[in-house]
Amino acid sequence: MKLTYLSKDGEEGFPGNLKTAVTYSLTDKNEFQIEYESETDKPTIVNLTNHAYWNLAGGGSCLDNVLTIPSTSFTPADAESITTGEISPVKGTPLDFNEPTKIGERIDQLKPRMSGYDHNYILGEDQVMKLAARLEDPRSGRIMEVRTTQPAVQLYTANHLKHTAVCLETQHYPDAIHHPNFPSIVLKPGATLKETTVFSFLAK
Repeated sequence: MKLTYLSKDGEEGFPGNLKTAVTYSLTDKNEFQIEYESETDKPTIVNLTNHAYWNLAGGGSCLDNVLTIPSTSFTPADAESITTGEISPVKGTPLDFNEPTKIGERIDQLKPRMSGYDHNYILGEDQVMKLAARLEDPRSGRIMEVRTTQPAVQLYTANHLKHTAVCLETQHYPDAIHHPNFPSIVLKPGATLKETTVFSFLAK
């Protein structure tokens, strides 16, 4: 299924006529694939993602789902969830999911104390398909792997919904327009933004 949208010049304060297409596909390999494509006639800001909620247990809390995120660093945010521009290591913090870990195992250790995870993890700027995350429900044996060409993934644990699901949103760095040390999210005329994210489903 292919969906298209034209954001006209000046809509919501953004310059340029931005043409965007998002194609959703199901493959014979038990994959759900999302392909993004955008073009513009003026330099403008583009950062596309998908806000799907997942709970491999099929209900209840997502905190017993086991998560792996192969990332060594993240982009901290302030008390209002605005990215500060820093890049910090995850090692030695409750944000380290390089080894399979239950989502809820260290959630109470987040400082300043938060209602849950809402953090952007850095995956690498090279635009190749790479593993962003692996999610597993130990009881059912259901597994979901997320691969993407995007440079980051946002972990969000449905903090206002009692942790009933988890989001793994592949994206560019949040608020990158205000931080020149972040990869640019400016799309220029004549260029085409293309990104792909694939959710693969397995079972033990």
